[in-house]
This record gives sequence, structure tokens and C-alpha cells, in this order.
Amino acid sequence: MFPPPSQVLRQREGLLADTPFPLLLHALMVEERTCTLELKVRQREKRITFEDGAPVACNSNLLHETLGKYLVEKGRLTEGDYQKALAESVSSGLQLGALLVQKGLISPFDLYKQLQANLAHKLLDCFRWTDAKYRLIADVESPDATVRANTAQLILTGVSTQLPFDTVATHFTFTDERRFGQMPGVESAPKLSSKDARLFQALRQRPTFNELLERTGFDMDAVLRRLYALCLLGVAGFVEDVDARTLELAQKAPAVPAHVPEPVPTPVPVPSQAPSGTPFADEDEAARNALVGAFLNHRSLDPFALLDVPEDVQPVALRKAFLAAADRFAPLRFQTAELKEKAEGMLAAYARAYGALSEPEQNALWKKRRQAQREKARTSTGRPSTAEQFRIRTDLLDATTQFDEGKRRLEARNFAGAFEYFEYACDIDPRPLHQVHRAWARYLMKPEAHGRLVLQELQELVRQEPGLEEGWAFLGDVARGEGQWALAEDALRKAFKLNPQQRRYVALIQEIARRR
Repeated sequence: MFPPPSQVLRQREGLLADTPFPLLLHALMVEERTCTLELKVRQREKRITFEDGAPVACNSNLLHETLGKYLVEKGRLTEGDYQKALAESVSSGLQLGALLVQKGLISPFDLYKQLQANLAHKLLDCFRWTDAKYRLIADVESPDATVRANTAQLILTGVSTQLPFDTVATHFTFTDERRFGQMPGVESAPKLSSKDARLFQALRQRPTFNELLERTGFDMDAVLRRLYALCLLGVAGFVEDVDARTLELAQKAPAVPAHVPEPVPTPVPVPSQAPSGTPFADEDEAARNALVGAFLNHRSLDPFALLDVPEDVQPVALRKAFLAAADRFAPLRFQTAELKEKAEGMLAAYARAYGALSEPEQNALWKKRRQAQREKARTSTGRPSTAEQFRIRTDLLDATTQFDEGKRRLEARNFAGAFEYFEYACDIDPRPLHQVHRAWARYLMKPEAHGRLVLQELQELVRQEPGLEEGWAFLGDVARGEGQWALAEDALRKAFKLNPQQRRYVALIQEIARRR
């Protein structure tokens, strides 16, 4: 059904049109690769860093995907605070996230959540880059990252919502007679939505694709996308592969003795009240923020800074510092899996730091590195050069700038130029507002040739975003041009309902009524 992961990664570069993005993600996850995946399409670029097969960072040249702009768009940061923090970050060299925490504009716990969401947002966008070139770059050192994406969940969500249907249909082919089933022995399956779970349960009856359509009641697009994702993840497959896997597991299973008396369960006394002891720190906001803040910063610290000890620390003092640090975020203090995992990560980091400083050779090496950093800091001015500052500002592609230029050209009746800039804006950030303007500019370029196509495009966009006034207004104007008066009147009425101050809609509705 799909090529083996090792075969997918054998080619170091290529086109996503030939090797789809979810296929690359799955192969990197299975092979547990630590590397960088570089994607390029026209002006857009992304570099995704993987650690043991999981995406942990994504650098993008799209302005709206930077952390600051993302926080502004989500309402977690004002534009004024963002601009001030950005200027201070550029001048001081501090990371924007650390600076926001330092200024009290966001808590460490919230910052971690937003970093996770921002990473997922940037990665999901890559599913629609079907015309991009890719290149795999081997990394020797582990990346300095603290946020990690769940690859299986990412594939399921990206294929279901972002991957173009043409890509799914091209790379997932089968005959009408082929039957599908649930694959046994799957250890780590992604969390399924109600729609995904309904389809997955229907696979128990080993249906054909058409039978799956009937039993779920979903359309072809929804079924094909979900089936593609589940088969790629190894959760589902053709029935012959399912049977082969079942037989393989049965052969590996240990033999069960014929007559083994079942042990009689010993009654366990139920305590009359909850056991006393130290309460968990999950609900303590200060403890939670302290843990997440330390977790976000620990990979950027050397062993001396991590354990907060001087370079001439003695063995007894080093041991005390390690025990104190290990006790500060002991995993037993936290109950939820997310916080317990971070506490375990901190404990492992403290143990590695203690081990490095306890060994004389490693201790001396870290001292030399520190000395080299001090020398570098002494010779550096601490401020980026004018050329570097200019590069920081201009390397980022801003959809808003392209969109505003498109609107200026539209007002000047330069329809071809407007379409070009709306196309840029959609490339960078494919939000419905940008897409309806692109459709409108396409129609104005050649109404006689593009009318029917634009009409379908606008109808789909207002279905996705029913609160978009411009979508209904443009749909009304195009429907008028195509002579579809009922559709035009309905669209303009909806535009007027969203913006009763616009009297143009009333005049157009009255004109349509006279024509009809």
C-alpha cells in the first residue's frame, strides 16, 4: 500500500508531489531520525527539526507564524506589547518567549501551551505545500528544543483537514473489491475524534470502500482522507495484511497451559478516607509555572548553570546541589501525565549535569566551553549589525502587506496585479478573507471565462466562513453577472445582515427585485 519507511528516506531530496508530506513524517517517526527537513516553494521556506522522529521545532519565513504574531492573532498579546517586546528582543538578544515571561505578559505554563499550538499550526500548514521541494539534512547534535509534537496525531489531523484531496486520491489507490480491517497489535494509536472513531469501528466488519461509505454516512472526501491516514499509521489495512499480522502475533504469543486454576482474588480493604500526605502540586499555579519555566530553559543551560553551582564547586557541595535540584521538581509531586513527564525530564537533566561535573575530563571540557563563551561575549558588541537587523525585518513574508497591496491595485482597477498579490497572500496565509478577494479579482480579469468557476469557489468559501461579509457581497455580485438572480439576492441579503450600514446592498436587492 505504502513504500517502507527506509525506502522513503533513501532519497535525501525530492518533491512533495512525488513523496507526500505525511509519508515523510511517518517515515521519520518510524525510523526515529534526528535531522532537519527543509521545505521550499517559491518564496516560502520552512525548516522542521526532528528529534528521535518527533518534530520539535519549525523555523518559517512567514511573519504570521512567528511566536509574537501568533500570540497577537490569538488575543494573548496586544500589538503594542508585541512591538515593544520584539524591539527589546532584537537589541538584547533574548528570546521573545523568555522576554514575555520576564515582563509578566505571559506565564511559563501558558507560554509552553502556546509554543505547542504554534508548532502544530506551522506543521499543519505544510500539508498543503504539495508543490514544494524537500531536502533532508542530517544533524550531528541533538536540537535545543523543549516542545514536541505528536507525529501520529499530526498526520491524522493534517490528512483529515489540510492535505488536498487530489493528493490523497493520487497516492492512495485500490480496487472496489478490496476490503479493509482493523490492524491488530497496534501499541500507540492516535486519539480519535468521534468521526474518526465511527469510521474505525466500521472497519471491524471488514467492508469495501463503498460499504464503508454506506455504513458511516460520510462523503467520499471524509472517508478517503481518514482511511488514508489510518492505513498510513498502520492502524488499518487491507484484510490480507490484517490476517497476516494476526497470524504473526499468534505465532509469537507464548503458549497458554491447558489447565491453570484461576487464582482467588484477595479482598482489598477500602480506606475509609483519602490517604494523608503531601498534596500534588498540579493545581498550584506557582509550582506549575516554576516547573514549566525550568523545563523551557534547561536545554539552553550548561551543567554549572543548571545545578546553579560555581566552576570550582567541590564534590560534597555538588552532590547537595544535585539532591536539592532533584527534590525541587520530583516527579512524585505531580499527578497529570503532562507535568509528570516534564518533571521526569528535569530529573534526567539534573542527573546528566551531575554526572558530567563529577567526571574530571567532562568538568574541564565544560570549563573550557564557558571560557570560550566569555571571550566571545567580550569581543562582541552585543547588538546586531544594521545588515542583520534589516535581514530580520525583510526575510519574513507578511500576508497582510501583500493583501493590502492587492486591495490598492483592485481599487486602481489593475485586476491582474491585484490577483497576483492576493495569490501571494493566499500562499502565505490561506485564510478565507484572502481567498474571496483572490476569487473576486480572478472574476474581474475575465468575467466571461471565470464566472462559473468563481461562483463555485465563493459558495464553498462562504460555506466554510458564513460570517464573512466580503464573501457574500462578492458572491452576490458574481451571481448577478451570471444572471442567477435568486442566488444573488440571497447572498446580498446575508451580506446586509452582517453589515446593515452598507446601503449599497439594499439598492442592489431592489434592482434584482425589479429585474425578476
